[in-house]
Amino acid sequence: MSEAVPSPAAPPARNAERIAARLKARHRAEARFRALGLGAVVLSALVLALLLFTMTSNGLGGFTRNELRFPIDLTTGVLNIQSAQIEGTDAVQALDTAALKDVVELSAEKALGEQASGELATTAWREVAQQIIADPTLLSRRFDVSVPVSDAMAKALRGEGDPQLGLLARKLKQEGKLHRALDIGFLTRSDATSPQQVGIWGALKGSILTMLVTLGVAFPVGVAAAVYLEEYAPKNRWTDLIEVSINNLAAVPSIIFGLLGLAVFLWIFPYYRSAPLIGGLTLALMTMPVIVISGRNAIKAVPPSIRDGALAIGASPIQVVFHHVLPLALPGILTGTIIGMARALGETAPLLMIGMRAFVATPPGSFTEPATALPVQIYLWSDEIDRGFVERTSAAIIVLLIFLLVMNGLAIYLRNRFEKTW
Repeated sequence: MSEAVPSPAAPPARNAERIAARLKARHRAEARFRALGLGAVVLSALVLALLLFTMTSNGLGGFTRNELRFPIDLTTGVLNIQSAQIEGTDAVQALDTAALKDVVELSAEKALGEQASGELATTAWREVAQQIIADPTLLSRRFDVSVPVSDAMAKALRGEGDPQLGLLARKLKQEGKLHRALDIGFLTRSDATSPQQVGIWGALKGSILTMLVTLGVAFPVGVAAAVYLEEYAPKNRWTDLIEVSINNLAAVPSIIFGLLGLAVFLWIFPYYRSAPLIGGLTLALMTMPVIVISGRNAIKAVPPSIRDGALAIGASPIQVVFHHVLPLALPGILTGTIIGMARALGETAPLLMIGMRAFVATPPGSFTEPATALPVQIYLWSDEIDRGFVERTSAAIIVLLIFLLVMNGLAIYLRNRFEKTW
């Protein structure tokens, strides 16, 4: 006779309640975590939207300026000059000798009145000269010009300065003789003391030259260091020390690199202060650790089977690196390089330390000529007392943000273009 098998005991009711309570607590914790994550994303989006709205609302006005419109009549041959004389590099000088400035002032006085004619910008006649050089047929025609007003009248339009000048400005505006126009010259001029005449081309060209030096130095040295550390360096305490030092250098404040550039590069090149050469070398020191770290990670991500397969068919170690490992790691290396370059483009402190904060009214012609950079130009304009620089500063920030977005877009394109899956 067989013994009866006892049935398994049912879990006590309190254990079931405890398990249910734990599940509810886990679900509540997960819901809280999702809510916190969503809140962080929404907060970041709101901050970004606020930044873009503020910059756009303040900066769009920086791409425009106040101009006076009046006719100039050259049909009577008031300028004793022929079209053949306004060709070449001395064209503006030839028009100056032909008294174009006086003709512009007399035309403005005739059309706008004596008081208003005195409120033209000092460089107004030069813009008329550029129009005549671009179209020599104007020497025998009557045409309308729009030239910038003086800083005093621009202030009066904003409700500052002389009240009488403000009344005159509003009267001219109602008559259609004073208007706000798109200032294309903001992208083609250089720094100036007047907010009506400033431009960003000099600073932008200085930034481009500086970035070329930075890329030319930081990229080959950084990639070579990454390849050596990842593929050839022995694993010992000295290698570990170098790796830790590189990781620490990536987190060092940028002004420290400025001090290093001031002490080393200006000692080696004492006559190139404020030049893109020194600025590029200084920023290269700051960018190099980022390239080394991203390069090592990209090389490390290449599967060992790629190396083993190449070695198995007779490739030498250097062929394995340059024919197989580096091409596969290139998307990661390029992405890290461009992100590092974007960071360098926005840096101001190192460039201030090496003197790239000087007033430079002409764009640099080479790597060794005095120049400034776009972030430094923004910093200098933000320190100006004249409120006319506020809009110009925001407009320059918009240009810098567009430049950074283009560089980051290029990084995404290169990563997708050269990315390979295995």
